[in-house]
Amino acid sequence: MIERMGADRGPRVPHNLDDFRTLARARLSVFPRIAVPDTEGLRRAAVVLCVVDTGESLAVLVIKRAYRGRNAGQWALPGGRVEPEETTEQAALRELHEELGLTMGPSDVLGTLDDFPAASGFAITPLVATLSDITRLHPSPDEVHSVHRAGFDRLAADDAPHWVLRDSARMDTTTPAIDAAPGEPGLLQMRLGPDMTIHAPTGAMLWQFREVVLLGSDPKAARVADFAQPDWTHH
Repeated sequence: MIERMGADRGPRVPHNLDDFRTLARARLSVFPRIAVPDTEGLRRAAVVLCVVDTGESLAVLVIKRAYRGRNAGQWALPGGRVEPEETTEQAALRELHEELGLTMGPSDVLGTLDDFPAASGFAITPLVATLSDITRLHPSPDEVHSVHRAGFDRLAADDAPHWVLRDSARMDTTTPAIDAAPGEPGLLQMRLGPDMTIHAPTGAMLWQFREVVLLGSDPKAARVADFAQPDWTHH
């Protein structure tokens, strides 16, 4: 199942893949990304911020994981564990194919954002890439419950990121979380559409994509390593 998420208007963003590729390559080529160094016990994972053309706008593919196994029912980007002898890029592209049936090559990758040191013990590397053709999209029912498109206009909208009190956030967002007071540390919620509220790690990577690639923010103001995660993502 594919659902198109919110269409709220936001700042001007690219509306065709060629313009986006030019913009993303330029911004990511000068982005001083932070990599998590290897340490004993560290595990690595890689995900793809896969940008596609919906016919109306550009969007990032976001999945809801199957209601079984690891991270059941959680929002995610296509991706997973880096296997021995794999690079992060190889792992991300393999996982994209295994989870969604989509084939992407190295030339489709535009750059890389900061590693996210997840509470689960994984360092997650997010790759930014594009696909012109997703007609072969075929989600694996063992891993993917549904596929969604987070539109650029909504990602870039001023009211997409919210900071809430950590103890008030729930995986089931039917009960609204309580906003954190201005200037106080809180838990990020990326509110991208009806019933689509995404927390870190995935929300953190989407937020950095928004800030660095779409909005061109100062990298110093767009770091995510210290973003808190809700308890249900700590595994």
